[in-house]
Amino acid sequence: MTEQKEVIEPDKITCEACFKEIPISEAKSVKATDYIMYYCGLDCYDKWKKQEDRTK
Repeated sequence: MTEQKEVIEPDKITCEACFKEIPISEAKSVKATDYIMYYCGLDCYDKWKKQEDRTK
């Protein structure tokens, strides 16, 4: 008889720019003053950064 292995879902985090859920192992992170923000890719990071620059 073949044993079935339990499927374990990877830990996920939400992208700060597009709010898409992505595996934490695939996320790009940026250290902020008191916390770490995660992005699904450089495009989302650039989008977030441009919004931040406009608010200053």
